[in-house]
Amino acid sequence: MSTLLLVNGPNLGILGRRQPEVYGTATLADIESTVTARIADRGWKLVSVQRESEGELIHAIQDNYDSVGAIVNPGALMMYGWSLRDALANYPNPWIEVHLSNVWARESFRHESILSALARGVIVGLGPLGYELAAQALLDLVPAAAG
Repeated sequence: MSTLLLVNGPNLGILGRRQPEVYGTATLADIESTVTARIADRGWKLVSVQRESEGELIHAIQDNYDSVGAIVNPGALMMYGWSLRDALANYPNPWIEVHLSNVWARESFRHESILSALARGVIVGLGPLGYELAAQALLDLVPAAAG
């Protein structure tokens, strides 16, 4: 069975409780459920990883090179995660960067991602829907024979 990798960085494990006025009330489990449902018809399985540590996220990416694609919400590592950037540069399949909030409507230090130039696409500001849209995009990008 083909797998889709879902990577969430620091502080995203507390979604639903973390600044709901910014990040909404959906939990990471809610998001995983939605993405799982979206990819089920293709026969894909979701492998979801959330870690507070950049090194652990790198291991997760390297351990899942055989996945058909990835959805990546790096959290604050979008600005400073150079090792994560290197790992994603070597990831062999399409991946999409997702952010729940509109990072450009927030503090200026959030206005630049060191990862975005490597991503197949970037979705920001649409809340949990962004993950579902990323899953749909990957379904469209990955040929059915490959996934």
